Amino acid sequence: MIHHVTTNPLYCLLFFTRMATLFFTLLHIVPFLNNNSSLSYYQKALLANGATSAIRLHQRLPAFRLTREFMDQLLAEDSCHYLFFSLIFLSHNPVTLVLLPIVLFAFLHLTRSVLTIVEELGGNRNLSNSLSSFQSRYTPVMLQTVALSEIFIMPVIILALITGMGSIVAPFLYYRFIILRYASRRNPYSAQTFRQLRVTIETFAMRPECPNFIRNISFKLVDLTCRLAPPRITVSTPQ
Repeated sequence: MIHHVTTNPLYCLLFFTRMATLFFTLLHIVPFLNNNSSLSYYQKALLANGATSAIRLHQRLPAFRLTREFMDQLLAEDSCHYLFFSLIFLSHNPVTLVLLPIVLFAFLHLTRSVLTIVEELGGNRNLSNSLSSFQSRYTPVMLQTVALSEIFIMPVIILALITGMGSIVAPFLYYRFIILRYASRRNPYSAQTFRQLRVTIETFAMRPECPNFIRNISFKLVDLTCRLAPPRITVSTPQ
């Protein structure tokens, strides 16, 4: 165990930052003190996620270069997207839904880390098989849930702005985040979920019992979303 820690210090640090994300999210959802402490836990969960994303960027990116190629590579990284995500909401009024994608990512990667540690240490084979089976079964479900939460956060922060609880710049910054997620080359779930929602909305709008005004709003919403969406380039990148 000590050998694993000394030879993989960054992976161990990632383990603890992801644990911190889960821990502070739990404290925010079930606060043990007062509202101010709940806000503090919310911000700490975002900071822990930001630290995780920064470490992953350090692992995946080459040395910094002030070039177009480096910036393109930076913006293509999912870790960059979620570092940006944390920065957007650090100064925003707490929106509990914001914590859902980061806590699911933290849980998913922690499961992988525990599985790796168990396999390297030659631990209980039943535990290893259970973790592997859990990953295979629930990873797609969790990633699709993440994609759905990313989409539905947008109307939530727009509603927060309308009610005076949100920042005026948050929807514009979050739109840039959604664009990055939609165009992600390593994670297709955001684009797939957008397409599935589009099909669902269009199918509902075409039903004879659907009122005309809802049908018109639905098609206008789909049309607006399609016009705002960037072209998605499917290029495989090394894992």
